[in-house]
Amino acid sequence: MTAETNPERLVDPDRVGAVRERMMSSDDAVRLAERFQLLADPVRLRMVYALLEAGELSVGDLAAVVGSSESGTSHQLRQLRLAGLVRARKEGRVVYYRVADTHVRLLLDVAVEHYLHDHDDRS
Repeated sequence: MTAETNPERLVDPDRVGAVRERMMSSDDAVRLAERFQLLADPVRLRMVYALLEAGELSVGDLAAVVGSSESGTSHQLRQLRLAGLVRARKEGRVVYYRVADTHVRLLLDVAVEHYLHDHDDRS
């Protein structure tokens, strides 16, 4: 029997209830985890970072920056686009990509700051 089915085992039922009301749904948690999984790939993460630094890059230029093939870069960008993390703009035969919104920069800035804090050799 779990605390959910056996409320008398809860130490602080009011707090449990309050937290449950503010929790994201299971479906939202799955979708958010999927986005984090996309950014957990080192190549895709470098691509997003390059786009943040440049503002916008063509597929070929982005491939050159991250050291990947154009076809591989296109494949990764397609995944990022489908997840809503990047947007595409076509100019003639050239497709340009940019990060979809500023929240991605905020997320990565916090993650990098945390990483550097934990891995700072000067401490």
